Amino acid sequence: MTDTGALLERLPAEYDTDAIRRRYPGLWPLADKEIAGYLESEKDPALRRAMVREDVLALIPEGASCLEIGPFGKPVLRGPHVKYFDVLSTEALVARAAKVGDSHTDVPHVHYVEPTGRLDVVDAVFDIAISSHCLEHQPNLVGHLRGVSGVLAPGGLYVALIPDKRYCFDHFIPESSIAAILDAHYTNRRVHSLASIIEHRALTCHNDTPRHWAGDSGPHEITAARVKHAIKEWKAAQGGYVDVHAWQFTPESFRQNLNLLRALNLIDLTIERVYQTASGRNEFCAVLRKPT
Repeated sequence: MTDTGALLERLPAEYDTDAIRRRYPGLWPLADKEIAGYLESEKDPALRRAMVREDVLALIPEGASCLEIGPFGKPVLRGPHVKYFDVLSTEALVARAAKVGDSHTDVPHVHYVEPTGRLDVVDAVFDIAISSHCLEHQPNLVGHLRGVSGVLAPGGLYVALIPDKRYCFDHFIPESSIAAILDAHYTNRRVHSLASIIEHRALTCHNDTPRHWAGDSGPHEITAARVKHAIKEWKAAQGGYVDVHAWQFTPESFRQNLNLLRALNLIDLTIERVYQTASGRNEFCAVLRKPT
């Protein structure tokens, strides 16, 4: 197994030392490590570093064994050391790509398939697990994080690319609370709630990221027709899975909720990095670590 500590050493720190120095000119003579502590008492997200997915993924060691969760037809990693887990088989993903007009040539060979997303079918452990716009689809966030921990070697890392609700169609939906996360856990939720389906189908807005960054997130019209359609879809599923977002996060709300889950001893993954959303992008990157 590859030492994931090497990846952590390559990952830039969360704090932006130049931003701290600009705010506190007296710190200019100090080394980066010496001023790191200032961020712990400074809660302004502007002092934390933004990272784009390309830069984070480029730092993953070539020899690291990786499990990509939910690649669908567009995996973010390729190579001989990468395996894939999905709720759909390779053949089903090809059919899905054809149905939505995407190329099927990027569909990977899926090594592990489980229709409800349970990772306990994975019969190996990995240095790194990675997911892209997958975590927010999990009906039970605690169950998902526990499943990820189960497929990681001691000290392994979970690299998650997560949509920032402020810059996507979730803009007007409130940030997910610890209460909602715990409710999904303690009721052992396996499929999405009616509330999540209504939010996703009736309360979302446009998905034009540059417009959101420009402050144009409207119009936002909640109509009876959209709500009725969501209820109809929920009823038609008859208790089955409907693919929607269950969770809405910003980098700071994700950090807060994950720290609470860890403090409650519900998960063993700890935060190593939560980077800010880069300007013009709709996602942020979180790196979680399993204890050694």
